[in-house]
Amino acid sequence: MYRLYIANKNYSSWSLRPWVLMSELGIEFTEQLVPFGDAASWTSYCKISPAGKVPCLANDGSIVWDSLAITEYLAERHAGVWPTDSHARAWARSAAAEMHSGFSELRHRCAMSCGVRIRLHESTPGFERDLARLSELWSDGLHRFGGPFLAGESFSAADAFFAPVAFRVQTYALAVEGTAARYVALLLNLRSMRRWYAEALEETFRDEPHEREIAQMGVVLQDLRQK
Repeated sequence: MYRLYIANKNYSSWSLRPWVLMSELGIEFTEQLVPFGDAASWTSYCKISPAGKVPCLANDGSIVWDSLAITEYLAERHAGVWPTDSHARAWARSAAAEMHSGFSELRHRCAMSCGVRIRLHESTPGFERDLARLSELWSDGLHRFGGPFLAGESFSAADAFFAPVAFRVQTYALAVEGTAARYVALLLNLRSMRRWYAEALEETFRDEPHEREIAQMGVVLQDLRQK
């Protein structure tokens, strides 16, 4: 059985991607959570992954690191990771790759923290461009392939790659409207996303670098996590 190494559910957007993908597609796996700032120093992570980072997937003697590599590894073994239609598949791969390498200002200003609600201190032109591009990209996929998911009727890796953004929209009350807002609501209401969120709230781990980063960018209005 697959073993998926992840970090804290409250913080780890990268871990969420393969976790929600495998959960939604019914791919069985064992979860191994190794928290930030606890036993999981960079040296400890190097014992799991050659890159010293999670997520990392172990299976039958193979170690696969990086969420995009894990996605492609799973696509070789399971149906549904990418759409069957070639046009939808090309679009979905492009959208996932754009999320994987882009949206730097959004990442910088809105670190993932599922269990808090934050008002940002300020916006920037780059941040506004990222938000506008998100809405444009989502609307394009939903209209092009008919929804309710980005590349058609079924959840795919494209949706998994944007799942962390849905939590960011919730945490920071980001200004998305219309089609984009409905898509965020769809993702947040998935059974797997509700489970991830509930378990994130139950965590008592606190990683100080993440907490400081969040405090620098905005005011914490509410903390819903276990104390």
